[in-house]
Amino acid sequence: MRFTAQGDVGVGPGAKKVLDVIAGLNPRLNLALGDFGYKAGLEKEFCGMVTGKLGGDFPYQLITGNHESNGEDGDIEKYVRCLPNKLPGLEGTYGTQWRADVPEQNPVVRFILVSPGIDFKNGGPLDYSRGSERWRWTAEAIDQARAQGIPWTVVGMHVPCFSLGEKSCQAGKDFTNMLIEKKVDLVLSGHDHVYQRSHQVGLGGRCSELVPANFSALCLTDTDGNLLQGSGTVFVTVGVGGVGLYNVENNDPEVGYFSAWSGKNRTPALGTLDVTATASELAARFVPAEGYSFTDSFIIQRK
Repeated sequence: MRFTAQGDVGVGPGAKKVLDVIAGLNPRLNLALGDFGYKAGLEKEFCGMVTGKLGGDFPYQLITGNHESNGEDGDIEKYVRCLPNKLPGLEGTYGTQWRADVPEQNPVVRFILVSPGIDFKNGGPLDYSRGSERWRWTAEAIDQARAQGIPWTVVGMHVPCFSLGEKSCQAGKDFTNMLIEKKVDLVLSGHDHVYQRSHQVGLGGRCSELVPANFSALCLTDTDGNLLQGSGTVFVTVGVGGVGLYNVENNDPEVGYFSAWSGKNRTPALGTLDVTATASELAARFVPAEGYSFTDSFIIQRK
């Protein structure tokens, strides 16, 4: 089962180049990780650009970013209407918080898309604090996937927690550590306009939690490109879906958590993450758009 993922898209030439890459890869679905048109009133133009490149029936699956969540630079409700859900069996509120197993019968991946750390029209962020309803919904979706024997669990959201770009831990330290504690295989985000992929990180022993803006080698569980499921979680930020890039800070205190990164000042590239999941392995690679050369890849093997 093949899927692609990226966020921070826009409607310019870069966005069209990335959509061309997606079309060429021919995935089963795409996860659009928020921040779409970047301006109010561009919803139909954005949707037309996507369907023009990928077709009206393609599952271009949305989770809101901060630019459309509160309505100031677009409206997630309008995006949801013109790029509706195409996955059978989806549960939750599409565009805001949802999950789906793919394929619906004998699934290989459970996708869990959530929206911590961004403001909505009511003036504040949704509550993903420890023990909240949305926290429990996420935790139960992860636990149920494992209980049902679904090989892979992928969580997607707009904001990252730790990053070499400009952003801080908007996803929340506790929520991020919960995903690690439950050994989610892959966590995807956008928001920072960079590409960055972590080593496998895990809790236990002398690593009780990951603390933002700090680094502890005790939380690293594997640091090469061939990883084993259950050893830890891989975090990938793919905020390079078409708009302008941010710099990466090579001396950031969190740099020790990362295996690969790209930004405006270091091998810049727009593009998409391309993931192929089977019952035995999850293989991912970064595919650059035309005119860029940066690449990255990793494999997680099932025990």
